[in-house]
Amino acid sequence: MKITSAEFISSYADANKCPQDGRPEFAFIGRSNVGKSSLINMLTNLKGLAKISSTPGKTQTINHFLINQSWYLVDLPGYGYAKANKTLREGFGKIIEGYFSKRKSLSGLFILIDSRLEPQANDLDFIQWASSLDVPLALVFTKIDKLKRNELQKNLKHYEKTILTRWEEVPTIILTSASETSGRDELLALIEESMKEL
Repeated sequence: MKITSAEFISSYADANKCPQDGRPEFAFIGRSNVGKSSLINMLTNLKGLAKISSTPGKTQTINHFLINQSWYLVDLPGYGYAKANKTLREGFGKIIEGYFSKRKSLSGLFILIDSRLEPQANDLDFIQWASSLDVPLALVFTKIDKLKRNELQKNLKHYEKTILTRWEEVPTIILTSASETSGRDELLALIEESMKEL
């Protein structure tokens, strides 16, 4: 898939106010500071499309970007940011749960994971929760350029082993680096494939 146009549509704190035009949506979510905005900008090839912040937990709304006039890329709030106050953290949960329970046009979910870290409890919990949604999901490992190849392989093996203690199989895995544009073609190919099946 080639991206020929990408535009920010709007931010919503309430899933009921999200676009109702029925276009398929592909949502991106992950722990705060996982590199979601950088990945979205790399994917669309537009540097300032998603605002990058040095402060984790900056995305506090559901952000819709219209791609090629045919589908939405949805940037969801990060989960599990310890420094956000309790009310805000609960708010992230309500916004995220509201989105997943109401969006019939959700066609795919990409869960972003920092490739440098050992399996994190809140990532595993979220994957477990998301696996009950009946939506195709993929694990997107970010920042792979920050690791040596053998370190990356070791971390991935550890992750796969941990996942297999909870699930029968490992979901699709895509390795990405926003700075090196790694994984871009694989991500877009997966979205294109999903759209053919709609």
